[in-house]
Amino acid sequence: MSIGPRFDDYSERYENIRLERDDDGVLQVTLHTGGDSLIWTSQAHDELAYCFTDISCDPGNKAVVLTGAGSAFCAEIDFNSFQLGTPGDWSHVMFEGKRLLTNLMNIEVPVVAAINGPALVHPEIAVLSDIVLASETTVFKDGPHFPSGIVPGDGAHVVWTHVLGPTRGRYFLLTGQEIGARQALDHGVVNEVLPPGKVLPRARELAAGIAAGPALARRFSRVVLTHEIKRLLHEQLGLGLAHEALAALDL
Repeated sequence: MSIGPRFDDYSERYENIRLERDDDGVLQVTLHTGGDSLIWTSQAHDELAYCFTDISCDPGNKAVVLTGAGSAFCAEIDFNSFQLGTPGDWSHVMFEGKRLLTNLMNIEVPVVAAINGPALVHPEIAVLSDIVLASETTVFKDGPHFPSGIVPGDGAHVVWTHVLGPTRGRYFLLTGQEIGARQALDHGVVNEVLPPGKVLPRARELAAGIAAGPALARRFSRVVLTHEIKRLLHEQLGLGLAHEALAALDL
């Protein structure tokens, strides 16, 4: 008998993450703040690291849909919620930051992103999904890092140079470039661009088709298709976070 987490054990655990699973095993993960669009905080940062662990260890999750509440996926950050003034503070951020993306990639079923609007804060989380759908209102930007004087080291440096390519990725991170949904489609960042009201239904449709397939095919397809990005994160995530901390402590 498995001692892994069951859905009832963690479905109500997180303040910034609403979890809903249907009878077909499709888990919908909705990021939010008080039921509206997510405001990125220290708590949200830490919650995601633990939530992705719960999701990855529950065999009842056959496919995952990742989306946001309200009109934005995540367009705001509360810098005051973070303690970033000492090496000890950054040790905590580095620990949770590594776990956030690592645990996301450790989910061994396909993940479908339904990006419901602007993704200006940590958009790398959404584009790490296996299938990425975007609303016509979606805009991507790496707002909190280099434009704010901080090294884009907590995964952004790996993800965006991977999905955009090294030249476009560096430009995106160093200039504060905003990439709209159609341009993101042209660059291969997203797979489909849809009207706002059709993004989530389309994501759920795709996830349902995936969930209906053989269990081992679902799991092992995710494993092999994410192996390269996991390798890159393993090699570079700690390096990026360390340099981000050093630069931030010098502000």
